[in-house]
Amino acid sequence: MKMLHSRAFSGAWLSLLFCAFAFGQDPLKVEPSHYKLAFENEYVQVVNVHYGPHEKSALHAHMGGVVVVLTAGHLRFTDENGKVQEVFAKPGDPRWFPPFKHTVENLGNSAYNAVYIGIKDKRLAGEVSVRGANSGMDEQTKKLITEALLAAAK
Repeated sequence: MKMLHSRAFSGAWLSLLFCAFAFGQDPLKVEPSHYKLAFENEYVQVVNVHYGPHEKSALHAHMGGVVVVLTAGHLRFTDENGKVQEVFAKPGDPRWFPPFKHTVENLGNSAYNAVYIGIKDKRLAGEVSVRGANSGMDEQTKKLITEALLAAAK
């Protein structure tokens, strides 16, 4: 009987650790000061992103999706394998990202703001990744999207 309780306890403990690890990488839970839920349904998750000057994040994961930059930023991304990439983001820039894990550091002296639209359907997100991420947006379209997103964020 004691062995049965021990196995049940061990199984419950492992399940709890697995859930904590899985949820621990959700940016809304790990980094609530940087990521705020704006909208969610069964298809997408829309997240407002804000990093103050020189702020850093913990390791977190994103589903595949599109980020639209609202304010300029100089950022350093470090993926889970230690690969570092510096990015100079311009307002209106749309960028596609497949599912990924990373840390973020705002290297700039001003706040960085963006909107991340995550696609919940992993198959669809994978298809978009395979087809490529070229947005095909002209400057006027980028400007209109940026203005609309900034107005919605107020």
